[in-house]
Amino acid sequence: PASLAGRDCLGCAKTGSGKTAAFVLPVLQVLSEDTYGIFCLVLTPPELAYQIAEQFRVLGKPLGLKDCVVVGGLDMVAQALELSRKPHVVIATPGRLADHLRSSNTFSLKKLKFLILDEADRLLEQGCADFTADLEVILEAVPARRQTLLFSATLTDTLKELKSLAANRPFFWEAASEVRTVEELDQRYLLVPEAVKDAYLVHLIQTFQDEHEDWSIIIFTKTCKDCQVLNMMLRKYNFPSVALHSMMKQRQRFAALAKFKSSIFKILIATDVAARGLDIPTVQVVINHNTPGLPKIYIHRVGRTARAGRKGIAITLVTQYDIHLVHAIEEEIKLKLQEFSVEERFVLDILTQVNVTRRECEIELEGMDFDEKKEINKRKQMILEGKDPDLEAKRKAELAKIKKKNKECREKVQQTLQKKKQLQLKRKLQKKMERRNKLHAKEDK
Repeated sequence: PASLAGRDCLGCAKTGSGKTAAFVLPVLQVLSEDTYGIFCLVLTPPELAYQIAEQFRVLGKPLGLKDCVVVGGLDMVAQALELSRKPHVVIATPGRLADHLRSSNTFSLKKLKFLILDEADRLLEQGCADFTADLEVILEAVPARRQTLLFSATLTDTLKELKSLAANRPFFWEAASEVRTVEELDQRYLLVPEAVKDAYLVHLIQTFQDEHEDWSIIIFTKTCKDCQVLNMMLRKYNFPSVALHSMMKQRQRFAALAKFKSSIFKILIATDVAARGLDIPTVQVVINHNTPGLPKIYIHRVGRTARAGRKGIAITLVTQYDIHLVHAIEEEIKLKLQEFSVEERFVLDILTQVNVTRRECEIELEGMDFDEKKEINKRKQMILEGKDPDLEAKRKAELAKIKKKNKECREKVQQTLQKKKQLQLKRKLQKKMERRNKLHAKEDK
């Protein structure tokens, strides 16, 4: 109702509770009354763009809705042509849309009615993917008189600040709940030593695959390298797995997601690029290969299962170094994680074999120049941000030199001070000895 009344809205609710429909339906309602040009812009992380477009297509079919998806890694010319045809709804990532606005004038956002930020906290927070400059370009291109809707599963400090700064009293909705995750989700932890983590993972997957053939599993990892190695390892055990991480090209990511959604592959191994918003009904199990460092990431990860009233299970592999992280998660979600029991003898039976396979996969990956590709991607990212990679490398090298010199200076100063102290001690001792000798000489006389 608040959206239809023309108010700005900020919505925060559990994952899988229908936030997408909460902004798609009001947009379609207003659009049906007055159809023209680019009417609505949705800014979102790339992995969710096609999913949101799908929702618009399904719900907007009776209206003859035209949509356009603008994400990085795909042909810019084809996207520019689509934008020039004035689609009703544009679903875009901030980076690629800002590139279009900077490089062409074939389309205008001046008549825009709705600006929507889905997973708003990720788009507005500064970090590894800082969209600040791109958002500035977009906000300049859209009209000041518009309706702004922000949605997320986690309310961060940035969003709270935004809520307090908003001038026209926006409508704010946060789903009232004691527990931050859904009731249908069975949340467990498995205490494992770091060295045998992979053996436990293989055993868990094997168990779930044997018991439930139709279940899909998402495994979350910390790094791209971990993700790639685990995918190679599980493939060697003939598990139907596919990887999804930021080192992959956008086309490869979409292809991997499509294969997983259509159940060609039952296992998706992913970094946190897949932690938000993905809605795949067959996902029954989420396994955290590492304990997330932030409770917010945990909430998004486990929200990939038990969506829209369905049941699901989330298991977090916890090592001896992660106990404090589990306590932080429990405090945030207002719930105690239950232990998941596993027959250890089955894990010990496969331990050596799994460790050998993992090592083989790591050697194989080194042969593919995976780290080198990472460096190339870093350079590309710097160029896109308007930085000179060589100049940045020089600066880093100079900084390292300065730090090294400072360290050497500090060490020299400390050594000099130590020597001074030692000399002072020596002199004190000598004076003491001289006094003693004089006293002894007097006594002898």
